Amino acid sequence: MKARGGRLRRNSLLAALICVATFSPAMAGADFNLVNIPSGLALLGDAEGDANEVPRSVRIAAFRIMRTEVTNAQFKSFVTASGYRPDTMSGARAYVWTDKWRVVKGADWRHPQGPNSSIDGKAGHPVVQVSARDADAFCAWHGLRLPLEDEWEYAARGTDGRRFPWGKDAPRRNAGRRANFGTIACCSADGSDGHLRTAPVASYPAGASPFGLQDMAGNVWEWTSSRFPGRPQERVLRGGGWGNNPYCLRTAYRHGNPPDISLDMVGFRCAGDMSQ
Repeated sequence: MKARGGRLRRNSLLAALICVATFSPAMAGADFNLVNIPSGLALLGDAEGDANEVPRSVRIAAFRIMRTEVTNAQFKSFVTASGYRPDTMSGARAYVWTDKWRVVKGADWRHPQGPNSSIDGKAGHPVVQVSARDADAFCAWHGLRLPLEDEWEYAARGTDGRRFPWGKDAPRRNAGRRANFGTIACCSADGSDGHLRTAPVASYPAGASPFGLQDMAGNVWEWTSSRFPGRPQERVLRGGGWGNNPYCLRTAYRHGNPPDISLDMVGFRCAGDMSQ
């Protein structure tokens, strides 16, 4: 990872950041605390950000989105009920962040850093090591979908174009903790914000977005349904994660990765149309 202009570099085929099956959908959004986001004019991008963050105004139709990221408990319930086999069970690559991204055999959503790791006691933490296709499948099972990246950014920053979900100021280590993020000099896990890697969802209420959404900056990156500009084979990721510096937690910041890989700093939340 790089701090400023932090492009994902490729490790072979991976941009180094860091099969939708057919199911009978469960009740749409059941127990997901979906927030209604009203239609509005979104101010997207960042004039002081990366080259792909050119400021623009976009009219966003009303939609719904989960207040928090999908948890280990919710993903476990989905896998149990549906019989879905995540991509890692079919040999897809799983990446773990140490001093760089490394493929780790045996890493999956139950073992985020490899066979010797576990999610025991972490039912309320965001699920990681899920591919974009796994996320698509989870959302579809519940009658929902992944958000478009424009929807995600609007939900994170509201109508006033703020740099972070809570306002203009970058997150700090001490008073007023607003996010779970990494070292100030990118990029390593840092436990001084209370959690070395993932934190239970909604652990930083002071960092809520204007619409009351939690963890839209930090904790884990989130898959969207949008393709990365100029790289249509990749999906856009938003929000930054537990190993990133504040620059990468900005509401306008984006990365792209192939939809079949998983990483231990990437999760998701579902969205839906107002009719769902």
